[in-house]
Amino acid sequence: MYKKIIFSFIIIMVVAGFIPAPSYQIALLKYGGGGDWYANLETSLPNLIEFCNTNLKTNINPEQATVEVGSPDIYNYPFVHITGHGNIVFNSQETDNLRNYLIGGGFLHISDNYGIDKFIRPQMKKVFPELDFIELPFSHPIYHQKYDFPNGLPKIHEHDGKAPQGFGLIYQGRLVCFYDYECDLGDGWESFEVHKDSPEMHQKALKMGANMIQYVLMGGENVVKK
Repeated sequence: MYKKIIFSFIIIMVVAGFIPAPSYQIALLKYGGGGDWYANLETSLPNLIEFCNTNLKTNINPEQATVEVGSPDIYNYPFVHITGHGNIVFNSQETDNLRNYLIGGGFLHISDNYGIDKFIRPQMKKVFPELDFIELPFSHPIYHQKYDFPNGLPKIHEHDGKAPQGFGLIYQGRLVCFYDYECDLGDGWESFEVHKDSPEMHQKALKMGANMIQYVLMGGENVVKK
């Protein structure tokens, strides 16, 4: 309980400007069940961090962290990222820990690396049985931070050729989880040699990722672009 209060208090104080923004880390979420939680381990988050530090003037530790779903260390990270292709299983302790982290001020980004949908949805239903994923309107602030995405998520990888969709879990009025589906932002953040994405697609993915980071740090507010 105290960890949740402290976590939320620090985020509020930083956003309000009462204390300087610290050098913090963002983390990749490690889960059980046999799925490849490490799918984009090498360059995905590091490239996003570098982009944010350069373009948003954030002070994110250039080294990504890795944190297990059930670890108390999850409270050290205001933003955690989960991806993969295969099976995901949260046990009861992990379910409770992730729920407490999210309702205490944390934020989860899920990136569909093709095939994660049928596994992640039932696990997140265990975390928030009272909530359903809803598709966010294109007017949602997450699409209108430093970079403007008037049509929602960019389409980075084809997958099944469906239009990309951004889903969210909203707890007591706050977006606690953002899920990019049929988009694959995580792959789009990776270096060119991994997927051979065009520079244009790479930039679109990084800009949308930066919007998420800014959205979390600004507490969900719109940003007036200059």
